[in-house]
Amino acid sequence: MKKSAFKVFGLFALATTLFFTSCNSDDDKGEDPNPGVEIDPNNFKGTFTGEGTDLILDPTKVYQLNGALQILNGATLTIPAGTKIEATGGTSAYIAIGQDAKIFVNGTANAPVVITNPAQTPGSWGGVVICGKAPINKGGGTAMSEVGDLPYGGSATNDSSGSIKYLRIEYSGANFTAEKEFNGLSLFGVGNGTTVQYVQVYHGTDDGFEWFGGTVNTSHLVSTGNEDDQFDWTEGWNGTNSNWYAKEGFGKGNRGIEADNLSGTNSAQPYSSPTISGLTLIGVPESGEPQGIKLREGTQAHLSNVVLANWDTGIDIQHDVTLSWIPNNLFIDGVKFINVATPSKGKNSAGETVDVSNAYTLDENAMGAGNGTNLPAWAQGWTNMAEL
Repeated sequence: MKKSAFKVFGLFALATTLFFTSCNSDDDKGEDPNPGVEIDPNNFKGTFTGEGTDLILDPTKVYQLNGALQILNGATLTIPAGTKIEATGGTSAYIAIGQDAKIFVNGTANAPVVITNPAQTPGSWGGVVICGKAPINKGGGTAMSEVGDLPYGGSATNDSSGSIKYLRIEYSGANFTAEKEFNGLSLFGVGNGTTVQYVQVYHGTDDGFEWFGGTVNTSHLVSTGNEDDQFDWTEGWNGTNSNWYAKEGFGKGNRGIEADNLSGTNSAQPYSSPTISGLTLIGVPESGEPQGIKLREGTQAHLSNVVLANWDTGIDIQHDVTLSWIPNNLFIDGVKFINVATPSKGKNSAGETVDVSNAYTLDENAMGAGNGTNLPAWAQGWTNMAEL
């Protein structure tokens, strides 16, 4: 189900002081990666702001994220391969990258960057939030996030918020109210100058990935065991994507994909219109809303090479504007259904049933993200697939 765009306790937006400690001389090994900035890994939180403010983490240390970490106004956060961050603190603990700031996650397949909870408790911290300056269709083209009251949106389609490679986000989704929870990775107006590749969100209590407008492209995403939707987009997101793999688990979950243009104004422009090639979505019988793909509220989409397994409904398309895009601007080219009770269904804005079988073609040879329902080779080794 759709939750509010940002999930956070606004008080932490007022945080402007970085918590520093003096480094013990025994810890000084060679050149300081953060000249002029001393960080206590046991108290990792605060606000970094301004050009030339560069926070570079040390992969030999474990960082305790117990509050809000905000990177703003020209500052950068660099996380080397193999770095581990342990997050606690509920809604007060999250990482937010503001407009004109950047994050560089430099993980590798053999040494991913991991942000986790040491008790392995879902919803024990917030998540990772990135705000860019690419177009959105909300609020006249710009809006404010609830996390730190950060602006997002604009006109810079090629805006860059940095690069993320081989990142694993675990046990995110802290619950502030019944309708406000973090996602694992939230991308607000993020531009296509940003790299997002080889990222997993594992066992969060809300959505795995969510896009709020923007133009960012992605590839090789894994969303597993998240308790709401595995992938979610809204507010006019346009991006080119490949190789998405999702699998529900732990007896919980809703949809594989929940996709909107804009609630209340389905014809708002720019329209949500992503392209995704190579998509595997696997459900569980206990899922609260067991739908593989739900397309509604005016979204467009161009999907190809799709595997949908273990859903009550494979494809659900709703609302007049959404239906009007079939088949030119909304189409699934080649889908394989496995153990899906109802392949497709549709409903117009008046609530009347509509046949949407012209929105897709069947392909029994479709392999989805790379290996049908099995974990693809590109996702092996750096991901957490425990208990799924």
